[in-house]
Amino acid sequence: MTAYLKALYSLAEAAPGSVSGTGLATDRRVTTTAIAERLDVSAPSATNMLKRLAARDLVTYERYKGACLTEKGRTVALEIVRHHRLLETYLVEALGVPWEEAHDEAEALESYLSETLEERIFAALGRPRFDPHGHPIPARDGAMPKTSRRSLWDVSDGDAARIEQVPDSHPEALRYLAEAGILPGVRVTIVSRGPIGGPLFVRVEDNENAPVALSKEITEAIWVH
Repeated sequence: MTAYLKALYSLAEAAPGSVSGTGLATDRRVTTTAIAERLDVSAPSATNMLKRLAARDLVTYERYKGACLTEKGRTVALEIVRHHRLLETYLVEALGVPWEEAHDEAEALESYLSETLEERIFAALGRPRFDPHGHPIPARDGAMPKTSRRSLWDVSDGDAARIEQVPDSHPEALRYLAEAGILPGVRVTIVSRGPIGGPLFVRVEDNENAPVALSKEITEAIWVH
């Protein structure tokens, strides 16, 4: 159940035009197909679960239109998102787990984290506001640090921007970004872009090596400010 709520929140959070910094990702609907693809389940299975969640007032669901979280559903989703992002931070910073592996490990643990242990991890890490991938960690009351909604792809050629967050669920992409030095907090400059949607060539600050080539898909999922 919680996997569906977190998937709904994450998909809505990543959608263009979603609300940022409020703790409410958005009230826009997410399609059943998108949810099924995110969770690697069949569309009928996703539909059945969304109907069950709707019966518990955790989502609103309309056939052919998809679903969105209710206020009650957002509360549950934000709690599991908090667990996940705190666990990612702990795994990377305290245990040295590579950042491309932290997402899957946190997924396996997030539903079993008690509130007591959550608070101890939070305090031990110095009360972080963002996880290693730059994603905001919800506060206990659901409040979220404000974040940018501008993608790296939207930066004009010749302009510079600072990386704010990168997608956390693509291990190969994360390994490539780490090797290229494209990390949260790093400043990059757009050198040029290929025709018909990519690739985007970016130069990392203080790096005289050849520009790094990034696909349109990945740059649209990297947020900058």
